[in-house]
Amino acid sequence: MRKRHQIENTPEVLKTIIQTIQDKKGSDIISLNLKKIHAAVTDYFVICHAPSRTQVVAIAGHIVDEVSIKCGQRPYNKEGFENAEWILIDYVDVVVHVFLDSTRNFYQLERLWADAEKTVYDDEAK
Repeated sequence: MRKRHQIENTPEVLKTIIQTIQDKKGSDIISLNLKKIHAAVTDYFVICHAPSRTQVVAIAGHIVDEVSIKCGQRPYNKEGFENAEWILIDYVDVVVHVFLDSTRNFYQLERLWADAEKTVYDDEAK
């Protein structure tokens, strides 16, 4: 069973993640609200992709830096930086997936959690 609300500023962390992805030109940005799904391991998934490994690493690295600076949160875990096809950044209540575009298309993570509430964000920062 998951422990909920490990961070006190989840809305701020989620907003910072979305803005950071937009700043680094991530594509097809979505969040999945998993709170109502009993088997979910987190409250939110944030998913985006980029066309190159260099940009995937840049987006993920910038997320780690910005969330630390603006929200005072360090990730519980992060993995995938070496291969840069699918980087996962775990903030317990929010888990970020930064994909290489072909990898996102292959795994179709959104379909696995199709019953989650989905929010689509503009690719451009406001």
